[in-house]
Amino acid sequence: MASREFGVAVRRWRDRVPPAAAGLPAGRNRRAAGLRREELALLAGISVDYVTRLEQGRADNPSVQVVEALARALRLSRAERAHLFQLAGLAPPGPETVPAYITASVQRLLDRLTGTPVAVYDASWTLLVANPPYAALMGDPSHLHGNQRNGVWRQFLGEGTRVRHTSQSRSELEAALVADLRAATARYPSDQHLRRLVAELRANSDRFAELWEAGVVGHHEAARKTIDHPQVGPVTLDCDVLSVAGADLHIMVYTAEPDTEDAERLALLTVLGTQALTG
Repeated sequence: MASREFGVAVRRWRDRVPPAAAGLPAGRNRRAAGLRREELALLAGISVDYVTRLEQGRADNPSVQVVEALARALRLSRAERAHLFQLAGLAPPGPETVPAYITASVQRLLDRLTGTPVAVYDASWTLLVANPPYAALMGDPSHLHGNQRNGVWRQFLGEGTRVRHTSQSRSELEAALVADLRAATARYPSDQHLRRLVAELRANSDRFAELWEAGVVGHHEAARKTIDHPQVGPVTLDCDVLSVAGADLHIMVYTAEPDTEDAERLALLTVLGTQALTG
């Protein structure tokens, strides 16, 4: 069972996170300045019932993934994150595993890009956090769990995304993703989750296995992408993938050329999507 101290810590840290800082509306008639349980659950990608049981100290021992997600949602410092792992009876992920910690500077960047679709991925292309405009553009990722949150898995084994592709752009994306994953396995050879992900992809995707065996080389470049949005129609945006030195994170940013129909559609879908997510 999760310790009572773990639940007390989660509740204390939940109370100090202002909703606006997490990209959520402050709303009216709030009894506390911090996050509600359902808001923490949304940000961490876990159920409200599980958050409740954790806070009350009556849940099964949380996994590394759950503790990491809570630490991100609660915006914990490195020391606080390590303490939360200790309270859960777990060792914080070490340097031999793919880092999933979002640094304070990256969090500040997310806070400032409130009108821009931004998502942060780890070195294996597992989604760590997506801001509301990104969720509105690409679809709400809060229901995705396990490998469904991994961009490589979704490209080769999942249902794909809303991004429209030509055969050339799809081939270039696949090559870049496989090359990134190969590089990650070289940097983190002891990461068991990463090894299982690669094994599943090789066993179940002939295309991935072909590229993996070929030792394909590729890299991400800034590109114009068309996203087929179910409510506002096609939106063509610039997509940039930024790397964070020292943190091994990928930041994906979508922007529209000012004063264009695409900019208007992006603004509209952001409003529609944010209402749908928080209404």
